[in-house]
Amino acid sequence: MSTHIAFSGSTCLASGSLLDVASCLHAQEPASDAPPPLVFELETGRQIDLDLSGTHDDIVERFSEPGVPAAREKPGRGRPKLGVVGREVTLLPRHWEWLERQRGGASAAGACATTSTRATRTSSENFS
Repeated sequence: MSTHIAFSGSTCLASGSLLDVASCLHAQEPASDAPPPLVFELETGRQIDLDLSGTHDDIVERFSEPGVPAAREKPGRGRPKLGVVGREVTLLPRHWEWLERQRGGASAAGACATTSTRATRTSSENFS
């Protein structure tokens, strides 16, 4: 990701990613006597012309880098996609009581149960 910087005369208006700079420039009201902002790519010093027309969503769509989610994207409905497959388990009252008695509660007991199940499976596989 390259870094950009915007100036109006000798005043630095914004710096950061192209999306950050474009969003900042789009949000600012240009002063009538101020020169138009100039945007430069810091690595090369090349001047860049930005199309700041449209809404903020248009700016985000136009200047977002491919593969990088926009900072202002609204999260989708439902659970976040974390690559975890949820499994539901129904517990009997006696199981809930046992979990309540465990140190750290249900979360700690679940982690211990998972670890011990793996250890048991691994040791039984070694002896087979």
